Parts: sequence; C-alpha cells; structure tokens
Amino acid sequence: MPNASASASRPGTISTLDAFFAGPERQLLVIAGPCVLEDDATNRQIGDTMAAICADLKLSYVFKASFDKANRSSIKSPRGPGLARGLDMLAAMRERLGVPTTTDIHEPNQAEAVAKVVDILQIPAFLCRQTDLLAAAAATGKAVNVKKGQFMSPAEMRNALEKLREGGATRMMLTERGTFFGYNRLVTDFIGLGDMIELGREFGAPTCYDATHSTQLPGGDKTSTGGRPDRCAQLARAAVTVGVDAIFLECHPEPRRSTSDSATIQPLSEVRAILEGIVRVRAALTAV
Repeated sequence: MPNASASASRPGTISTLDAFFAGPERQLLVIAGPCVLEDDATNRQIGDTMAAICADLKLSYVFKASFDKANRSSIKSPRGPGLARGLDMLAAMRERLGVPTTTDIHEPNQAEAVAKVVDILQIPAFLCRQTDLLAAAAATGKAVNVKKGQFMSPAEMRNALEKLREGGATRMMLTERGTFFGYNRLVTDFIGLGDMIELGREFGAPTCYDATHSTQLPGGDKTSTGGRPDRCAQLARAAVTVGVDAIFLECHPEPRRSTSDSATIQPLSEVRAILEGIVRVRAALTAV
C-alpha cells in the first residue's frame, strides 16, 4: 500500500492537510471511517474504499475512527480497543493509506499520546466546553476539531476557539452535528450553521458538517441511540450549499454489525453516491 511520500501528490494525502487549514480556497475535505475501530480487515476495507473514492472524486480524505466511545448510552455497550491498541491500529491505517487520521480524546492526559499518532485531535460534542481538554489538545501543536455541543448555540463556539487560540493552537476547525430539539431528536439549524461558518472565518478556522450524527435520535432506542440514516445524503447536500469546508461521514460495510452507531452509520456501498451528489452541488455553486 502507498506510504505518505509515495502518495503526496494525490488529493487527501497527509501533505494536503496544511493547505486545507491555510485556506481560504479549500478543497472539500471528507472525514470518514467507522464510528469505533473495528477488526483490522474491516478497518482496511473501509479505509481503502474511502481513499479510492476520494481520489477518484478529487476530494481530500481523512481516516476517522475512535479508540474509545466513552459516552455510550448503556454501560453494557462496547467501547472499542482502548488507547494503546487503538493508537497502534490508527498508526497502521495512516501508514497503509498515506492519508491523515483523526480520533477523539476524552481526557487531557490522552492528548499528548494521541497527537504522536494522528493529525487532527477531535473534541467530542459533549466535551466542547471542557477547558482543560481544549488546552491540552491545543498544546500538542496538532490541528484540533471541536464538535459543537448539541446544547450549544453557534455563537457560543467562539469560546471554544478562543480557548484553543490561547492554548497555542493555530489550526482549528468547528463541526456541526445537530442541536437538541426536545427529547430524542436533533435538528440542523442551517441559519445557525451559516453563522458558525462566519465565526470560523474570523479565526481562520474551517467548518465541518457531521452528516451522520446529525441524523441521530439520542436515546431513542432506550439503551442506545436511534437515527434516520436515510436523511444523511440530503443533509450533506444542504450543508454544502451553506458553505461548509468539510463533510464528516461514518460508514461500515454492514451497518447492523457496526460496533457503534449502527442506527446512523452509512452503508459503505452508498458512500460514493453521497459524495458524488456533494461534488455536483459544490460544482454548481462554484459555477454561479
């Protein structure tokens, strides 16, 4: 498989990440992978497929997977391989694909170890106000992607960006992943998404749209999260029209067998069609 140096000229390779954060004319970034790290064969199937699709469509690609899902609905839910094994798996995928990788951290003491392996540190939505976590991520010097809390307004994300900047971060990104609309329901406020895009531009920070988690029905299945995965492609296209710089997708060859988020994760076989639709929308907007 290609390594970073052999693939540096292809869209989505490790060397393109600095250009993405430098902006302002950014190639659309796709952050995609399983919700949580699966077995090696499944991780490779997802990563290889996504890298090939993004290369065909001239999209930048980042492989995403979690080593631990610390905010599961039930204590009985599987959480992932853990920090040590998970970082080994992420390092192997980065070497195999020659693309950047990202994963989420949940505690400040994880930041330094994770930053040695991945290219973007992800701050989970439920933890976007945790000052010590943001400061630890910023101190690593790596890019930091903060997911907007389901309980947060777009304007409040200024505080997260200011915390990162005070901590020394120079590459920052915000991600929209839906807002609570009563119990067991998320909605995407596209006016608010536009506001958050403008906020990000003040800081030189791109904005991402999480098209899979935005379809969640939190706690909708009592001990797990439900969802409306059939609306993922529709929401992703709408977000591109608003002007996001990146799209976040979770995908799996067999969603029902996914270790996490099986109610919202997209079938791997359908991802190409989703991304082709996004590319057509973005091209049409550029042509206007």
